[in-house]
Amino acid sequence: MPRILIFHASLGSGHIHAANALGEAFSRYPDVEVRIEDALAYASPILRETLIRAYEQLSEKAPQLYRLIYEGSDVSDLKESMSNTLLLSKIERPFFRKFEQLIKQTAPDVFICVQQIPSRLVQLFKQEFDWPQPHYVVITDAVAHSTWINYEVDGYFLASDLTANILTKQGVDPELLHVTGIPVKLEIAEAKPARQMRERHDLPLDAPVIALFGGGLQPRRVRLMVAGLLESPFAGTLAVVAGRNHALGTALADLEDGPAMRLRSLGQIDFVDDLIAASDLVITKAGGLIASEVMARGTPMVIVDPIPGQEEWNADAIAAYGAGIQLRLPEMVAPTVQFLLSAPEHLAFMRFQARKYGRPTAALAVVESILARLSV
Repeated sequence: MPRILIFHASLGSGHIHAANALGEAFSRYPDVEVRIEDALAYASPILRETLIRAYEQLSEKAPQLYRLIYEGSDVSDLKESMSNTLLLSKIERPFFRKFEQLIKQTAPDVFICVQQIPSRLVQLFKQEFDWPQPHYVVITDAVAHSTWINYEVDGYFLASDLTANILTKQGVDPELLHVTGIPVKLEIAEAKPARQMRERHDLPLDAPVIALFGGGLQPRRVRLMVAGLLESPFAGTLAVVAGRNHALGTALADLEDGPAMRLRSLGQIDFVDDLIAASDLVITKAGGLIASEVMARGTPMVIVDPIPGQEEWNADAIAAYGAGIQLRLPEMVAPTVQFLLSAPEHLAFMRFQARKYGRPTAALAVVESILARLSV
């Protein structure tokens, strides 16, 4: 029974969702033992709190500084980049003693990392202890930052051919690159007719449904988007999902249905995939996982306020695919949605492109590839 150890790091939710999707896919194989761990749970408390707070503060309150750091640390020279990440892992190692102990106690047959921190530490341990276990990296962004690429990696699983082409040009061995898509929950591979999902969640059957995922957005900017959409002359329903963003719920509390567009304010829900399947259009940030989930459902996107760095790169890729439109001004959301709803042929093209590039079975593709290599 092969033992699979999957590592993520709790900096944002996307890596966690990808790890869980892989765990779900491995669970379909009864002769495989899988364990999912947060690398930061085994870091020193000081480092853990520093990393989490720095990520949240920079990405939310100082996005331009975050962009400078993110883009400035993306090194084009492959050898220099790999040497830098190896050096960084040596600096981090004293703060991850429990992480090293976990690996030694678990003694897995395979390492899978869906975030850079555990991946660069695993490469260090493999070099030092001459561990023979294969080390796979699942890149959860459409465009890979250079910190994803390390020594001692036996394969990279990528979002698309675009990702593979960029890494090949940077000098990564093409034999290590496997285009599978970003792992999303297997539920997305199941058919969910829009009409059935609308009936299930009391949404209109004969009018447009627009879903706005605002949990990671600034409430003031979401209010501008929502107020504009409620003035739309199109009949339909705007479902705004606030998630754990309680300030957003407060910001929208006094808004009412428009002359034609109804408002449905939602908090934290457990039917995100149902809502995506029911919607004509999704308004969202460009996190690697949410964008992959929406594309896997074949639903067109309007992308707003991506975090500088990886989310901007994701947004660029989605726009290049033709599966979404990226906007900067919240005031432009309403006219853009009105244009798309009045141009069904354009919306149909975006839906076609989303289905073309969406990969609902990505998690299974990664798992099948790894297990096939184990059996050789």
